[in-house]
Amino acid sequence: MSTATDCGSDHCITCSDEGVPMRVLEAQLDGIAVCADSEGARSEVLMDLVGAVEPGAAVLVHAGVALTLLEPEVPA
Repeated sequence: MSTATDCGSDHCITCSDEGVPMRVLEAQLDGIAVCADSEGARSEVLMDLVGAVEPGAAVLVHAGVALTLLEPEVPA
């Protein structure tokens, strides 16, 4: 049986995708939010696993689904 450490990759073993940190730009009432990655590319993201979010929240997104909220950055 193989494990994630056997894979030798930071990508999902199932779909070869990776978790991408994104910023919520617009939260919609239907559980979907418009988010942008660090390069400004926008995507609609399903928020079912993290619940209601506010614009400005940071989430980790995989395959169009927010997996978790990311901690806010602390100013230096």
